[in-house]
Amino acid sequence: MQKHGIFNIDINDVSSTMLLTLYCHARESRSADPIIDDPRAVEITAALNRQLAGSADRMYRDLADGKLNKKLITFITLRARQFDRYTQDFLSSRPDGSVVNLGCGLDTRFWRVDNGSARFYDLDLPGVIKIKRKLMSETDRYRMIASSVLDFRWMDLLKQHGSSPCLFLAEGLLMYLEKDSVRDLLLKLQTEFPGSELVCEVVHESVVNGWLKGAMNLRMQGELHLGQEATFVSGVRDGHEMESWSPGINLLSEWSHFDSDEKKLGWARLFGKIPGMRRVQWTVHYRLG
Repeated sequence: MQKHGIFNIDINDVSSTMLLTLYCHARESRSADPIIDDPRAVEITAALNRQLAGSADRMYRDLADGKLNKKLITFITLRARQFDRYTQDFLSSRPDGSVVNLGCGLDTRFWRVDNGSARFYDLDLPGVIKIKRKLMSETDRYRMIASSVLDFRWMDLLKQHGSSPCLFLAEGLLMYLEKDSVRDLLLKLQTEFPGSELVCEVVHESVVNGWLKGAMNLRMQGELHLGQEATFVSGVRDGHEMESWSPGINLLSEWSHFDSDEKKLGWARLFGKIPGMRRVQWTVHYRLG
């Protein structure tokens, strides 16, 4: 299903989640003691508000009106802050390295963590990149790539620039891809960019196949007014499952929102005391040896 209304450019239901992320960043940046400081998100949402306010899409109008769930804001910005930290850690040892944001949406990480020497690549579907180019400008070290993440020809572009090893980021992406496609992507990254690292958000397979799937869809499509295609289609048993796909994939660390003990989580911090709840939707960090 196509969603219409941003600069007259159609995007699909999954891509439209990028607006939720962007608006959560902007809202949190304006709060007291913010989890994340994202002034570019504040600027961009201000520029988008007029367009979204007149949209026929319920989610777009809600965003323009500032209607965002506070817990959603906390979870999304905690995730972004953690991905920023992974990026900073990578660049501390490879200051001239390359960071590749897969399924980037309207993320502004380059402006949040740029160290002055690294290369950053934002990759997403052509419609998303077309929108992004209207809102942000490329530089000599920041480039946008219009491509499906599964059309592996984009890897040739990176290799032309000598971009290896890299840090690949997949924030809110892999759960929307079929599992075979996720496996193909990881194995291709490992082959083409040996020694690189991957930080990706994953969901437990029960969210895809079990009773949690209905609850998740109710929240995403009922509460957040996302389209029917915005549903999770692949998950993993645990963080070690991807290691079994190849001897060279090594799990370095795992992170859950509850590891932060962030006070803005409020009563939701109680879920962190339940072992199974810590690994419903979480982040994993691999080396692709």
